[in-house]
Amino acid sequence: MLGKDLAKKLNAELENKTPQEVLTSCINHFGQSIALSSSLGLEDQVLTDMVVKINPNTTIFTLDTGRLFPETYDLIDRTCSKYKIKIKVYFPNKEDVEEMVNEKGINLFYHSVENRKECCRIRKLVPLKRAFHGLDAWICGLRRDQSVTRKDMQTVEWDEGNGLIKINPLINWSEQDAWDYVNQQSVPVNPLHKKGFPSIGCLPCTRAIEPGEDIRAGRWWWENPETKECGLHKKD
Repeated sequence: MLGKDLAKKLNAELENKTPQEVLTSCINHFGQSIALSSSLGLEDQVLTDMVVKINPNTTIFTLDTGRLFPETYDLIDRTCSKYKIKIKVYFPNKEDVEEMVNEKGINLFYHSVENRKECCRIRKLVPLKRAFHGLDAWICGLRRDQSVTRKDMQTVEWDEGNGLIKINPLINWSEQDAWDYVNQQSVPVNPLHKKGFPSIGCLPCTRAIEPGEDIRAGRWWWENPETKECGLHKKD
């Protein structure tokens, strides 16, 4: 069955299932050709806990852009220690980073959307392609109410840009659902969440939000909401 058709079939079967049921079905179906892509955010920590309990041998990877918060690095270590796993870390190509920074400056992303997207491409998208090598499906922690760019996403969908099936087990969850799970299961999370950071990316591109602000308001806050994606979750 072709990828698009399989994605539609799986979505029809799983769209009303619990996240654990979605993960169990997909992990059993894809075996070693599925992986969880984690940014160590709240939702990804929930999924890590679920995935490890279903099959601790499932690949979990993250992207180290070189500009992460110290708290995020600490969380990688704490998570690996708690679950007795090794999160695979992918880094950007150093020559590409050097060329970009030497040409456009260390904080080029503040100067234009084009610069910011170029930085995301080099630090995230290129390493992500390497992480995807040999996979048929990937799991991520998207929720519909996170932003206007995610409201139409499905539980299982075809990722045209990467040629993979994309699984969003928490797509129907609220932020409170995630926090309830974290508290019930004692899942380690980034301490920045308690300091007004609901969404955590690279340090220079993430700030705390004010009460009442959209949960993605702290990401690339100088841009319009419609441009606030790095390209990992582009919907074709």
